[in-house]
Amino acid sequence: QVQLVESGGGLVQAGGSLRLSCAASGSIFSINAMGWYRQAPGNQRELVAAISSGGSTNYADSVEGRFTISRDNVKNTVYLQMNSLKPEDTAVYYCNFIATMSPSDPRRWFWGQGTQVTVSS
Repeated sequence: QVQLVESGGGLVQAGGSLRLSCAASGSIFSINAMGWYRQAPGNQRELVAAISSGGSTNYADSVEGRFTISRDNVKNTVYLQMNSLKPEDTAVYYCNFIATMSPSDPRRWFWGQGTQVTVSS
């Protein structure tokens, strides 16, 4: 069983910063991509940032230049540094791992429980 535990959300004023962390525990053979998604009330869940096993990154246009995703492969952890936060960044943020649990296991998607980020104006 694989479990993702997120931390780092909270309330911050516009222009401020937050750093989210997501650590995986359990029986993991390999982790491919890691990512962060967010969902605001009334909206669909959207990709915020992703990082491949080789370190390649991609970002939503709305966060490009403000957010930075990184990963620690030893700790099975992914981070999201969020700077210059805006009220429209307010959402529940979910981490996502695409991983296999054994050499013969197909890739599976795993999700964190979500952490609230609220940016006040």
